[in-house]
Amino acid sequence: MKKYILPVVATFLLVSCNKIEEKIDQTVQKTTETVQQKAQQAVEETVKKTVNESINTITNSEDVKFNEVFPGTSAAIVSEEKGKKIKIPGRSEGYIFKYKADIAVLLPFLEGQPTSDESKSEKKARKIDGQNIIDKISFLSKFLPDNTFDTSILEDIKSDKNIQYYKLKRFPNSSTIIYNPKNQTIIQYVEVNK
Repeated sequence: MKKYILPVVATFLLVSCNKIEEKIDQTVQKTTETVQQKAQQAVEETVKKTVNESINTITNSEDVKFNEVFPGTSAAIVSEEKGKKIKIPGRSEGYIFKYKADIAVLLPFLEGQPTSDESKSEKKARKIDGQNIIDKISFLSKFLPDNTFDTSILEDIKSDKNIQYYKLKRFPNSSTIIYNPKNQTIIQYVEVNK
């Protein structure tokens, strides 16, 4: 009987040790994966924060009203307006506005804005294909700081085929206009060429 007990106990101990070793390996592997994930997440957050801070320091932006850029605007033309003046190093200053307006009233108003050089200006806004604008916004939105750009707007203009795009140059201002006829929302980028 003693002959059988010793091999059985030895086998039992060997199996138990293997199971313990297997459990330790699983625990070590799981801990290693968790640490790697947390380290990667911390690095990604640090990089994003650094990029956001860098862009914030080189991109000077301040709130601006539509009538500061386009004098003579009556309260009836635009509503629910939000505007930012943006200065990116190496580029002309610009303005970005989001507001509600009737495009049939807005375009004639913008076309009637004074110009400093009629030969470099257009008399009428022209309707354009918006794919190039969508591509530029998609690209730029990847680099903007958090809460600077509402990405749902991008999804709207990508999916809604009724969105209209216009360009109008009244020197020194050059406007790109995105108009959503469903809710009369307009996003307008004005670049000031000097």
